[in-house]
Amino acid sequence: MATIRTQGLLTIGEVASRTGLAVSAIRYYDDEGLVSARRTPGGKRMFIRSDIRRLSFILIAQRMGFSLEEIRAQLKQLPLERTPTKRDWEKISRGFRARLDARIGMLERLRDRLDGCIGCGCLSLEACKLYNPDDRAGRTGTGPRLVVQKKIEPSPD
Repeated sequence: MATIRTQGLLTIGEVASRTGLAVSAIRYYDDEGLVSARRTPGGKRMFIRSDIRRLSFILIAQRMGFSLEEIRAQLKQLPLERTPTKRDWEKISRGFRARLDARIGMLERLRDRLDGCIGCGCLSLEACKLYNPDDRAGRTGTGPRLVVQKKIEPSPD
């Protein structure tokens, strides 16, 4: 009779050791359906090797600011019955690419415009002569659109 170990499955402790995640986090992700542990007759959770990649993806995506719902939606595109291929991973990476590009653009605008604004000293978008003369942005709506949006259209005078 083959043992669980010879079937290529990993214990939750082995997966924790490989991913750097706490066992409790792995249990949580399993309970949330982000990975799918197999159970021994005694109820012990066992994982396939590709779950290491799934868990690493979850960890990276969370650190990039994606919610578990967003991560879950992407992981649903991966097969559970086999190890995902390079093509499978490329497919879900495309799902994040546009969102990452938008986030990178916003961070670059924040970096570039915040330096100028702090250097200006006024710290007021209502009185700012450098980026928002005559409070043009205030006429088009609320919020930090000078940083969030790519371009502020001049308001009609």
